[in-house]
Amino acid sequence: MTMEWSTYLKNAKKSCMVDNKLKRVRYDFDDGKIMVEEYNMDTYVVTRRAWKKSTKIGDQDQWEIELGDPEPTYNKEEGVIKESSTQPFLSKRLTRINIEWRVRNLPYSFDVYSISIDNDDKCIIVRTTNKKYFKKITVVDMVRLKLPLSKENLSYSHNFNTLIITYKKPKEMLEFEKGLIEEIKQMEPPNHGDNASCKPS
Repeated sequence: MTMEWSTYLKNAKKSCMVDNKLKRVRYDFDDGKIMVEEYNMDTYVVTRRAWKKSTKIGDQDQWEIELGDPEPTYNKEEGVIKESSTQPFLSKRLTRINIEWRVRNLPYSFDVYSISIDNDDKCIIVRTTNKKYFKKITVVDMVRLKLPLSKENLSYSHNFNTLIITYKKPKEMLEFEKGLIEEIKQMEPPNHGDNASCKPS
């Protein structure tokens, strides 16, 4: 993306809906992409972010989950929805001060994991000394704001077969998110219906 992230967001057509304690904000971009974010209205932390690229007429919507748990898979043979397999899978979440990734189904002990930063590729590299798992995690939040990664902001832990990787948000990101949240808060829904569309102020 050559355009500045803040300009990209500003130029998008925005709409939103309120559903209980969630504010769902939709961005329709000039390049045909769509982004939908869900905000917890108590904390105004994004709990889910999904993207959809423009598709041909008649195609089913194909959403890519960037933030939040992945969609459960449907097993056609058994006719049931499965939350996950025994294979490791990655999910991402945000808090007010951190970016977190959780890699589930990793049963190895803590000393097996090696977590490092590659600033050339703007990613976090996860590997195990037993060579059972390897993953490059692009930190898209930092890429969009053109910020370098710092190993001082990186930490990790392991518990209940889950590797938790934490990256502390830098000051520049916190300031950017503060301004964005203020805009989201000003998008007020009409006074009728719990699921009414929000009107940008």
